[in-house]
Amino acid sequence: MNAALETLMLAAVAGPSGTDTCRPSHALFLGAQPHPAIKTWPQITGWQPLKPLADTWDSAGFARLDDVPPEKRPLVLVLPGKSRDETLAWFAMARDHLQAGGRIVVAMPNAAGAGRFEKLLARATGNITSIQKHKCRAFHAVDDGTWNEDIFSGWRELGKPRGIPASGFITQAGIFSSGHIDPGSQLLADHLPANLHGHVADLGAGWGFLSDAALRRSRKIEQLALFEADSRALDCARTNLAVRSGGDQSHSTHISFHWHDVAAGIPGTYDAILMNPPFHTGQATDIGLGRAFLTTAAAALRRGGKLFLVANRQLPYESLLDSLKLSWRKPAENPTYKLLFAEKR
Repeated sequence: MNAALETLMLAAVAGPSGTDTCRPSHALFLGAQPHPAIKTWPQITGWQPLKPLADTWDSAGFARLDDVPPEKRPLVLVLPGKSRDETLAWFAMARDHLQAGGRIVVAMPNAAGAGRFEKLLARATGNITSIQKHKCRAFHAVDDGTWNEDIFSGWRELGKPRGIPASGFITQAGIFSSGHIDPGSQLLADHLPANLHGHVADLGAGWGFLSDAALRRSRKIEQLALFEADSRALDCARTNLAVRSGGDQSHSTHISFHWHDVAAGIPGTYDAILMNPPFHTGQATDIGLGRAFLTTAAAALRRGGKLFLVANRQLPYESLLDSLKLSWRKPAENPTYKLLFAEKR
């Protein structure tokens, strides 16, 4: 059970008083995830930047758009991620898509700072109503014409693309390593061979750091495919690789970008695969996610193909590489990270 989603639904079906039924026929759901209670809403539209969750929403038969539509709605539901700036930017996004007199409803786990975010939203909206259930908090506010638009304006800025100092890269709040170059990825970039060639894939490509490093290290890469589950990160990768190529169109000609759930497998076969696999689902550690990435990579490698992987030292990937019949070595490690380079026999 997604406790925050359950709590969100409890608040969403209640009116501002907390007792009256209030289900506008038109609603927008930011961070959309399906729930049986939504089945009675014929015109609810979801926005979900994470591919696995977007697929789940689609499979449930609900309408979804890749970009938030300009239309304003009487009800906006918000199920934010774990980043502070992302959450506040989503509050502003909800404000931008709310009709006059409409209602914003937010739900978050208490452990994710729900109480703190409720106070922040209350600063912008004045009166706010909340309920607590399932170790989560849902809070909602009705636009009465007195909201502090200056606060929302500041939050809106948090959602815009931002630069990583002295790097030339741009990122966005809420995506992986949005404020700095991930040190694990940097370790892998520093040890990538200069003879990468043929068809190369970057699994969990994020905003494109490893892909950029590979292109700069080797000019023999014929095709490079970036697979990333977060559409916002993929948009940043498009910009970063276009800018970092310095106008060299030979890069963009051979690069493809795929909004894709790597854990479900990838199309095609590759001479080399790069990855810094995730091991969190939402707030929780999920070693199975990284294992799924390795399994996908093993299936997608051509015979003789090579895998270049960075991981936290404590993650037990070596035994999985053995079971996948990949020969591997550990070319470098530090107190936090290890590199595992493998080959498909």
